[in-house]
Amino acid sequence: LARAGNASIAEIDPTGHAEIRALRSAARAAGNYRLSGAVLYVTVEPCVMCMGAALQARIARLVYGCADPKAGTAGSLFDLGRDRRLNHRMVVDGGVAEDECRALVQEFFRARRTTLA
Repeated sequence: LARAGNASIAEIDPTGHAEIRALRSAARAAGNYRLSGAVLYVTVEPCVMCMGAALQARIARLVYGCADPKAGTAGSLFDLGRDRRLNHRMVVDGGVAEDECRALVQEFFRARRTTLA
């Protein structure tokens, strides 16, 4: 349905994470804010904001590459996708292509530091 990258700095938008941007595009493409049955593929385990948006969109399954021990909400710091206190849950598969995803993230931040220096 959609594909997006992080644009928080470029768009001067704290909500410009790739997941949020992809969910917005997917909802427009589907003509519905609920994306029931959809699978969200991400490089890094989502933060609180992104996981909250995925839950609100009723994403059925989340697949992520590398864990984020400092901010991850799919099992590292929190486990919101499987939290029974919430009204929606999703299947979560982590560690998919983990080494490749970690390399992508490292390169992203290396390039970002170079650009901002």
